[in-house]
Amino acid sequence: AQQPGTPLSDQEYHQFFKFLRISIQASTACHLRELYGCTNSLVQRLDEYENHGVIPPGPICSELPGNTFFHNFCTFSLYRCIMKKYFLKV
Repeated sequence: AQQPGTPLSDQEYHQFFKFLRISIQASTACHLRELYGCTNSLVQRLDEYENHGVIPPGPICSELPGNTFFHNFCTFSLYRCIMKKYFLKV
């Protein structure tokens, strides 16, 4: 383990910025969703890409504790965006 206050190693920097790039991309996808809605063709393509080509029909069950479900993938995705839980899965 590194001493507190020392810079990250090259490998640690790589992981740090890889995570930031992914988070920024997820945030950008959320902005598109908020601006254009779930019926926008680009947003639908992103949803299809995330789900191996098919947007799942509802209800959607998530990994959230308490057996939380959403009426459709759109409301699930909007929840992830609002809560900034970009990597929460169904």
